[in-house]
This record gives sequence, C-alpha cells and structure tokens, in this order.
Amino acid sequence: MSAPISLKDLTIENITDNVHAINSQCGNPRLKYILEKTVTHIHELAKEVRLTTDEWMTTLLFLTRVGQMSSDTRQEFVLLSDVLGLSLLVDSIDHPKPRGSTEGTVLGPFHTHEAEHSNQGSVISHDPDGQPLLVLCTVKDIHGNPIPGTQVDVWETDSKGFYDVQHADRTGLDGRAILTSDDNGNFWFKAIVPVPYPIPHDGPVGQLLKVLDRHPYRPSHMHFMFKKAGYDLLVTALYLKDDPYESTDAVFGVKNSLVVPLQKVEDEQQAKTYGVELGSALITYDFVLVTDEAVAGLRRQRAEEAMASLPGKFKFVDDLPVPDVD
Repeated sequence: MSAPISLKDLTIENITDNVHAINSQCGNPRLKYILEKTVTHIHELAKEVRLTTDEWMTTLLFLTRVGQMSSDTRQEFVLLSDVLGLSLLVDSIDHPKPRGSTEGTVLGPFHTHEAEHSNQGSVISHDPDGQPLLVLCTVKDIHGNPIPGTQVDVWETDSKGFYDVQHADRTGLDGRAILTSDDNGNFWFKAIVPVPYPIPHDGPVGQLLKVLDRHPYRPSHMHFMFKKAGYDLLVTALYLKDDPYESTDAVFGVKNSLVVPLQKVEDEQQAKTYGVELGSALITYDFVLVTDEAVAGLRRQRAEEAMASLPGKFKFVDDLPVPDVD
C-alpha cells in the first residue's frame, strides 16, 4: 500500500498541484488523465478571469437548474452541450470521417428509443398541416458498394417545429421511424418538409442564450442515425439549402456537405412508382458509411498527431491516450 498523501499549506499557487496529488491515487489511467486536465483548465480559467465567489455561485446554480430541468424527454444538459459547440466537437473527435464519407453532426436532445420499425415507403409524419415530402436515399460504403440491412433511425418535427415528445397530450409517436436499407442499399419514406424551429428556450439554456444575445433557432433539418455491424455509428442530419438560419444554427450542427436543395418530383414515372403527386417536394441523398476499423485507425492517427504537439510522453490504453509515466 502506498503512503498516504499529505496536503501542503494551500495557496493559489499550489492548490492545483495538491488536487492533482490527491487525485493521482485513481487507478484508472484514462479517468485520472481526464480529471487532471479538467482540474488544470478550470483552475487556470478561475485565475485568468479572476473569478468571483458570486460568479461561481451563479454558475453552480445555473448548472443545478440545468439538471433539474432534464428528464427522459427534455435533455437540458445535452442542449447545453449543443449550444456551446461541445457536442459537435466531441462527435468530430470520436467519429472522424475520411474524405468521401458522410459527416456526422449533433444528435440533439429529442432522439428516443421508442420509434417503431417501418416498411419502405412508410408515412412517418401524419401532420395534416405539413407539406408532403418524398425522401429517396441510398446507403453505400466508401467504395460505392451498397450496404443492405442497415438500420436507419429517422426523426423530424411537425409543421409547427415541435417533436412528438414535446406534446404533453401526445397519444403515440409521430415524425419518427426505423427503416432498413434493401438489398441495393436503398431506403425511402414519406414525411413532411422540415421547418426551422427554436430549441427549447424556456429553461436555463434559453436564459443563457438571451444573455448572450443569441437566437435559439435551428435551420430546417431531418435527423438520421445509421447502425450496421462492422460500420461506425453515423449520427447525422440533412439541412435545407437557403434556410434563414443555415449559417447561424443555435447548436452548430450544419456542415456544408449536409446541406441539400429541396427538389420536386418532376418525372411522371417517378411519381407513379412512389405513389406521390407530380410536383411533390423531394429530397435525395447518398449516405456513405465507414467501417469500424477505418474509423478506429483514423481516430488513433489523429490522436497521435495531437499528442505529438503536447509536452511530455504519451501511451495508449484501450486506444485512448494517457501520460506515459515511468
């Protein structure tokens, strides 16, 4: 058993080292590393801005309210991560995508595991006020080969900008479904044209945006999640081109490669094949998945490059960097 660690006479200059010394007893090297960096950056922030007691208490009470607001259908902490750009950053680090593959984006706070499996061509939205939309997509690998049997989780808001779980009087699911790509990697369904909408801003995150003079709006979009054994999980979305909030998304989710034009069904045979009226709104997109192996290799490569720019030596435990301490 190692000797107990004794704290020094605590001062502004040595408090960080003292916290590190106590936390160094942690047996999990990855947790120890993350906590060490977290403490270092928080302490440096407090010293750099000369944080006051009142300011820190305001922060703690704010985070308390964020937690109190969170529930199974209202993930306020996810929302906070989103509006700070942290969600997109973490996804980009953990799920790097090689050139030619579909980029990921934020999951958002309104995904659920309640969606039902639906057949090709299913109507996923029954909002009578929504503009009908035909969605035709493919799922392929980086070499252009179709990926059959891919589980595709889809969800969107209604025409008023609300997800089904936001309605207290809801009697079932709407605007969401789980489909499966066919032997040719195709999947298609009928929905409604996405609309821009504000993220929930009646809570602490909304109050933060107001203080920052930021709007709460997201551009028109539709969410997708792809699951297939052997392939990296893809959480992404398609955004409508020329939306008024395309370049100022409140949760920083828009990427150029995910912006698509709203088209029209102009071919009579296509309209007949998919059972829609000529002139109906149309979205098409070819999604490209990447293997687990390829993503793991790219993630390791980028981690090694990032660690090379930092002082000290590093090693990898479970393919994640930790300090290499002799």
